[in-house]
Amino acid sequence: MHDYPFDPTPETEILSRIQTLKTHMTGHGLDALFLNHRPDIYYFCGTAQDCYLYIETDQDPVLFVKRYLPRAIQEAAFTQIEPIDSIKDIPKWIKGRFKKLPRFCGLAFDVVPVKDYQFYQHLFPGTDFQDGSPVIEACRQIKSAFEIEKLEAAALVSKQTFDFMAENIRPGISEMEFCGMFESYSRTLGHSGKLLTRHYRLEGFPFHVMSGKNGGLPGGLDSPLCGTGMSKAYPYGAGPKLMEKNEPILVDFGTLLDGYHIDESRMFVMGKMEDKAKDACFASIEVLSRVKEKMAPGVVMGEVFETAVHTAEKLGYRDQFLGLPDLKSKFIGHGIGLELVENPVLAQGKNEPLKPGMVFAVEPKFIFKDEFAAGIESMIHVTKTGSRFLSLTENKIFSC
Repeated sequence: MHDYPFDPTPETEILSRIQTLKTHMTGHGLDALFLNHRPDIYYFCGTAQDCYLYIETDQDPVLFVKRYLPRAIQEAAFTQIEPIDSIKDIPKWIKGRFKKLPRFCGLAFDVVPVKDYQFYQHLFPGTDFQDGSPVIEACRQIKSAFEIEKLEAAALVSKQTFDFMAENIRPGISEMEFCGMFESYSRTLGHSGKLLTRHYRLEGFPFHVMSGKNGGLPGGLDSPLCGTGMSKAYPYGAGPKLMEKNEPILVDFGTLLDGYHIDESRMFVMGKMEDKAKDACFASIEVLSRVKEKMAPGVVMGEVFETAVHTAEKLGYRDQFLGLPDLKSKFIGHGIGLELVENPVLAQGKNEPLKPGMVFAVEPKFIFKDEFAAGIESMIHVTKTGSRFLSLTENKIFSC
């Protein structure tokens, strides 16, 4: 095979993930786990070719490859790799090698379509399929040192792209034209372009610019801010509006480098921002700072959300924080890694504690209806003793 440009995921990293997964599977009463969602497969074996991953608690994992075998062999971190012509070959192979099909098998119910689930039930007679999403999430939500390095590399690309924005933004160009400029630059740094999301109704896009009054337009996005988009059929993100001097401009940019996402937002102004908008920008930075101080192992996620809300209220922004009064988001941050939005979520009423290794995109934002948006979004890594900013982009207003 010709020279391959990518380094494999270390075998020790993959084996550690598998061992952790098996421990969680045992705790949930699962004999096996059958994965068909590519980010999950990639996480547990190191390749995203057209394949399926099967893991029993007392057997070595098996990767069933439909296409393309040579690349899967080169990329995957373990040796039990079996070529198949059809998914129907998988239960036959399992019965031939392990003598029986699993009694209780996990599927990622949050991403497996109903039609596929029914098909798998037909393929695996006698197997009771149960929700394997919790055991997958339990592994993926804790980032290893290897993953933190990947996220830090992506954070550098994000910082470089925001610096490019500051150098190249100018009045008179449209929001979407500006997106095309900085997205193209980010591609030269290794940005993959597409952002991966897990929920079937959620779309990830890097072209999210809201200038002036467009920032004050609510919409169908599960976020305080939406933007106009370029059409009624895709009513999110940047639109045709021309950006002007002195108006507040919010850029929410997602980076995907070597499989790992960074999600950051910063405010820009070409000239001088009016005091009302500037004060709101500084308030969002203050909320972010208070949230970071609160985040530490053992702290309940819902308490982090309440800290953000109470801080915004003390600063005088009850009505504008996290959306309009009747349309507020119920979270202040979300997990992030191989997918743009992952569990856990720093949400209202969430009772789970923070754990070392969790990484969140924290996004305190304000919307002033029909006027502007103000806010910030930065990456925070929960450490053994507290938390730290994983973002490298400075928490500031970019004045250009």
